[in-house]
Amino acid sequence: MRIGELAARTGVSVRSLRYYEEQGLLTSVRSASGQRHYTEDDVERVAFIQRLYAAGLSSRTITELLPCVDAPSEEHSDAALERMAQERERLSQHITELIRTRDALDRVVAIARAHRETLRTPIAG
Repeated sequence: MRIGELAARTGVSVRSLRYYEEQGLLTSVRSASGQRHYTEDDVERVAFIQRLYAAGLSSRTITELLPCVDAPSEEHSDAALERMAQERERLSQHITELIRTRDALDRVVAIARAHRETLRTPIAG
């Protein structure tokens, strides 16, 4: 199938599919005229890549996980599990930082509201 059909079947833009190819996440066979052609298996591969992106993984990390899919083995599986554990820890740290930032913003909002209330109170003179 050509790139437009793969895009339609997966709900992924043609631009994204080209990016996946540039990053080594997806491969195609080129026709004599240079058109990309994909297989039925690529539909599932794109869905898999999308799930990994939705899980917060970068294309670089996804590239590191693909040997587990392309050449399943205990070694590749162990490496993939370790890499995903590292990514989970990174996300957990980021969540902690975001919560801290949100709490700081809550304090600033409370101060701003308190100040706003003083603007409503007429000054006795």
